[in-house]
Formats: sequence, structure tokens, C-alpha cells
Amino acid sequence: MKKSLLSILCGAVALASMLAGPGAYADDVDGVRHYAVTITNVTRGQILSPVAVIAHDDNYQMFSLGSPASPELAMLAEEGSADMLLASAGGMHSVYKTAVATGVLKPGASETIDIETAGRFSRISAAAMLVSSNDAFMAMRGLRAPDHGNLAVDAIAYDAGSEANSENCAFVPGPPCGGHAHDPAPAEGYVYVHAGIHGIGGLSPSIYDWRDPVAHIEIKRID
Repeated sequence: MKKSLLSILCGAVALASMLAGPGAYADDVDGVRHYAVTITNVTRGQILSPVAVIAHDDNYQMFSLGSPASPELAMLAEEGSADMLLASAGGMHSVYKTAVATGVLKPGASETIDIETAGRFSRISAAAMLVSSNDAFMAMRGLRAPDHGNLAVDAIAYDAGSEANSENCAFVPGPPCGGHAHDPAPAEGYVYVHAGIHGIGGLSPSIYDWRDPVAHIEIKRID
């Protein structure tokens, strides 16, 4: 069952304090570096759920295009909750640190999340749900953190393929809907680039549709 955005936000705040340490199996912690990851929502009407950020090595993959989403990613894409995704990542050999934003990100707004890298754990990934959708999420995958200065990229929207894109308000957690159920109709079954909002249900494309990118992300080394 889908959670309310309030419960998602409360869970994110609690998780932020729980997931401050290195991954359970991180074994290379030489050369610790601190980074500020600033995410800006560049959509017109989509709110982003609390953004999850992961510092990892070359072996970690949040998802693969054309393959099924993990249950953890599906929860983020359908409910906006990063709890399962970050809990799973935090126990992997390939992950060093995880972090999550303290709140949702409204259109035009920015938030900065601090995270550390170390040694071979030099890549950063980030993800968040576009909450006025069935299972759309934005993601940045495995960007190598800069040795000096900053690096900026644009992030596009993906479809988790875990829920049908009915745009029915009963199954959409964000505005104007507030639905908490999972659409029982067959879904695509694999992750792909999202095709946007088409106005077939309770969502107006003039407000909630987008043209990629959906977020601008800057990674800046701070020490």
C-alpha cells in the first residue's frame, strides 16, 4: 500500500540519522573526501520525494535499463520512500555511504546533501520519485566525484516498470491525488526512459508533464 507523503517525509528524516556511517562491508576508507550534492528540481509541476544519495564503487548499480527494477527501487518509484533502497545499499560491499534529503523538493527549489567518498568508493548515485506519477523517478547513476572543484549534470526521468501508468488518482501519491493503493493492472516489467504524463487519468499534462531533464545536479568537493 502506498504511504502518505507525510509519512514518507518523517521516515526520511529518521533514516537520515541512521544511515550516516559507511556501508557494512566497506573495506577501503583511505582518502576520505567530503562532497556537497545539490539537486535542483527543474520541472514545472512535479514534486520530487526526498532525494537518496549513495557513494559507491564501480560494482554498485541502482538499476539497469531493460531489466526489472528491484523491490527497493520499485518502492522508491511508486511510494517516494527511499527506506528500503538505502537499507539494502548500506549492507553492500560496494557501498561506502548513504544519505537522504530531509524533505520533498518542490519545482524550482534546490537542496544540498553532504556525503563522503573514500578510496575506491568514488562514484555517486542519486534518485527520487516524481510524486505525481505512478512509478516515475529521476536518477543519476554512478557519476565519478570530481577530484577538485565541482561537476554538474542533468538527470532525466525513468519508469520503474513496476506499476501501470494509468494516471488514476487512486494510485498516484502526489498532488492533486493522494492515492495510496497499487494499480493491479499489468506493468511493463522493466526500467526504461519515462514517456511523461498523457492526461489519461486525473493528472493534467499542462501541469504535471515534463520534458527531460527533470533535475539539475551539482557535485562539489568541500574538503
